[in-house]
This record gives sequence, structure tokens and C-alpha cells, in this order.
Amino acid sequence: MKRCAKDLIKTLGLLAFSGLLIAAVSAPAAAQKKYEPGVSDTEIKIGNIMPYSGPASAYGIIGKTMSAYFRMINDNGGVNGRKINFISYDDAYSPPKTVEQARKLVESDEVFLIFASLGTASNAAIQKYMNTMKVPQLFVATGASRWGDPEHFPWTIGWQPNYRAEARIYATYILQHHPAAKLGILYQNDDCVKDYVVGLKYVLSNRYDTW
Repeated sequence: MKRCAKDLIKTLGLLAFSGLLIAAVSAPAAAQKKYEPGVSDTEIKIGNIMPYSGPASAYGIIGKTMSAYFRMINDNGGVNGRKINFISYDDAYSPPKTVEQARKLVESDEVFLIFASLGTASNAAIQKYMNTMKVPQLFVATGASRWGDPEHFPWTIGWQPNYRAEARIYATYILQHHPAAKLGILYQNDDCVKDYVVGLKYVLSNRYDTW
């Protein structure tokens, strides 16, 4: 059941992504043949950044899977007649390298958007840049709550359920099934794990400081 749910979520996400691409290159194109950077009559350039090396290299399989999926789309005619040029670079899970690769994708490769790049610290490092350049940072592959801030970062769109919600589920379960348990929290000091702490505090309330 859990795997089926994950497959459904991925499918819905890819459908939404395909819909975005179709909308971007449809009606106005016929009138004036003028598109955004990364889109032409025959091609859509999609950028991606993944940790193919470094401490999180196991997640690199996600980038390889997306690349295979887009090849399948191209083999079936592409999106609205256009083939997807999926350009995926390695950042070794290092934020400075993520910045370097994002600038390369936007300024040299001139991609239409950066899609599903992985990592909280990595995406945080390029969030301001992507919004300044007005290039979509689409379906960020991290559950940090900072991706849901359209007022300050309208070009950044999160994807997965956020870590605060996940932590609330854990805390609720603990209260229901282990109310007398003692809790210990060991976490790294970044946006990724701070959200878990916020979620725990939300549910545990006054009990958080006494456990």
C-alpha cells in the first residue's frame, strides 16, 4: 500500500509537470512563435541538480530515473511535439557546488526551469538566485517548510509533504501509544531538521520541555 501511494504521488506530480510544460508552449506560440528561454519549436530544456557523488550519492538514482522517464516521453513524441532536453549536473551534495551548477544551467544552458533538485541546504543556496533570475525552481525535492513562501519566493515551488507535518505524525503517535516514554532529540542545525523540532513542539506543547 505504501509503495502504491508513493507511485501515485509520483505519477500525479509528473502529470502536473507535463501540464505546466504544455501550458507554457501552447496557444501563444502559434500566434507569434516567441517563447521563454529554454523553449523552442522543437525543444524544452529542463535543468536538474543531483548528488551523483559525495555523501548523499545514493540519491543520485532519482536523477537517473527522471532522465529515463523523460527519454520515454521523448520516444513517445515529447510534449506538444517538443522533445525534452534534460540536463542534470552533479553537486556532490555541496551547496557551493549547487550554486555553481545552477548558474551554469540558467546562464549557459539557458534552461526553461530547474526541476526537482535534491537537498534542503542545496536548494536554499540557490533559492534567492532563482527568484532573482525569475527561473522556476520547480518541485524542490525536500520537505522543508521554506518552499511554501510565495510572497517572498514566487518562483520556488515545493513538492513533498513538509517535515513539520511528518514530525506532528510522530508526536501524535508517541502521545497515543507511549505517553510515559522519554524522548531524546539529536539533530543537525539546519532548515531541514529544525522543521522536525517545530512539528514536535506543536503537538507536545508544554510537555516538550519536560520530557
